[in-house]
Amino acid sequence: MENQKLINFLNQELSNFYVLHVKLHRYHWYIQGHHFFNLHALFESLFEEMAERIDTLAERILAIGGKPLATMSKFLDEATIKEAQADVKEDEVISHLESDLSQIVKEVKETGFSLTDEAKDKPTEDLLIGLVGDFEKHLWMLQAYQAKR
Repeated sequence: MENQKLINFLNQELSNFYVLHVKLHRYHWYIQGHHFFNLHALFESLFEEMAERIDTLAERILAIGGKPLATMSKFLDEATIKEAQADVKEDEVISHLESDLSQIVKEVKETGFSLTDEAKDKPTEDLLIGLVGDFEKHLWMLQAYQAKR
């Protein structure tokens, strides 16, 4: 298949979204501390957003002739971000989330866009552009929350 590299990349990002979805759910459940109420609501909003992104990305993979991965073992094998390993403090959770979002943005910019160009796939490019814009907004907000830039 001529766009197999793009499909593989999209499956990698689908895997990242699944891992991040589980991490966000975990953060939502286990967050403690002074900012509990705000972060509990934030993580709920983000894991709901990630669930929508998972569906959108899987449907795009299907639309371009691929098969989205659909098992946890495959997601863990293909993901470039790591699942949460332990309960961490508020600042560490924010830092991990910032790192994960930055990793995804970097991969899309460094690999995804060139693959959509190669495949002449403007709809997938548009999907990825929207994703980068949304994730960069989340990153800006997380940085502002931590008052660093």
